[in-house]
Amino acid sequence: MYPPDERGWRKVRYDEQILGTAYQASDVVEFLREAGHPDPDAADRTDEALFEWRGGGPETWADSPS
Repeated sequence: MYPPDERGWRKVRYDEQILGTAYQASDVVEFLREAGHPDPDAADRTDEALFEWRGGGPETWADSPS
């Protein structure tokens, strides 16, 4: 995950490809699903082998998209 921008949103990269912008944690699950992850709902967002959080951990998000 890229660091949150000024709104708290994050660009998501998976397998060296930018998948889009996540506005909240549930967006990350959808991006993993679209990328073909075998079980995105069970993915542990604290697993450093799968996620690299920059500028804050998985709890760092904007309140909502504007």
